[in-house]
Amino acid sequence: MKKEISDFTRSLINNKPSEQINIMEVCGTHTVAISRNGLRQLIPDEINLVSGPGCPVCVTSSKDIDWMIGIIRDYPVTLFTFGDMIRVPGSISSLQLEKASGKDIRVCYSPLDALEFAKNNPEKDVVFIAIGFETTTPLTSVIVKRAHEEHINNFYIFNIHKLVPPALELLLLDEEIKIDGYLCPGHVSAIIGSLPYNFIASKYRTPCVISGFEPTDIMESLDMLVRQYNSKKPEVQIQYSRVVTSSGNPTAVSMIDEIFEPCDSQWRGIGTLPGSGLKLREKFNALDAMRKFPVKVIESGEPPGCQCGNVLKGIIKPFECKLFAKACTPENPIGPCMVSSEGSCAAYYKYERAR
Repeated sequence: MKKEISDFTRSLINNKPSEQINIMEVCGTHTVAISRNGLRQLIPDEINLVSGPGCPVCVTSSKDIDWMIGIIRDYPVTLFTFGDMIRVPGSISSLQLEKASGKDIRVCYSPLDALEFAKNNPEKDVVFIAIGFETTTPLTSVIVKRAHEEHINNFYIFNIHKLVPPALELLLLDEEIKIDGYLCPGHVSAIIGSLPYNFIASKYRTPCVISGFEPTDIMESLDMLVRQYNSKKPEVQIQYSRVVTSSGNPTAVSMIDEIFEPCDSQWRGIGTLPGSGLKLREKFNALDAMRKFPVKVIESGEPPGCQCGNVLKGIIKPFECKLFAKACTPENPIGPCMVSSEGSCAAYYKYERAR
């Protein structure tokens, strides 16, 4: 019989660490699940859950958003984007405001929608904003390969795909926060497997558990992390074994490697991380929107008072930002963490304020 949440709560209370430890839930979907189900209230005070940079919309830099806006302002293109990205503010505007002013910006549910539109409208230049971690990169790889093979010469991707493991290493080196365990993302791990996280346990002696997204999954994963911490035997465990294996999805990884290669990437609030991004291989450079549509981008920082960078690094919790639920709300977001459906601030605003 499957254990209930109460069983894991009792286990966490019985095995709680002797001092406070910081466990980072990397994935935005985990953050939302924890907040929605009130899991913070079911664990001992010694276990401090902090959010990480696991929301791809949230970690998209202001510079990248400004570049998108520059393209749509300077060139007669049709731009396709996923829903959350359209409301994220850059330093000068947002895609939502540009759409309201008459620019051809369309929300899609799949990159295949953008590719089909380009095929059916050869007279239009079409740009798809390719965003996400290893979870969404395989599908972008498919459409890039198809556009290349079918000679669809009016289709381009604005590529801001990022990789999770390099960001986790940087956070372990950050002296502003001590991370005692990682609740690793289930969706990403379904693609890359558990092996890419091994350095976290072996090199940094930090426990890792790849977790599913149901409340019982998360509570069991926390129990596994605390047991690792108490025993001082860090390893990478797979709680989400019904989906994740050690080797992941070799077909998807092979597809990514065929189309992309690692590069440095800028993360909002964190900075430029070596090897944390993906760029098109030279063979596919003709589909690179940044090459096709150069723009003058003004270097800019975060909006005054915005603490999204510190939220993404787990240094503060959303309600510690002075703008939270005051100047910054879902209706009037100052930073991306309040925009995305997986953003920490949005989750705290919707589910945690009353608590």
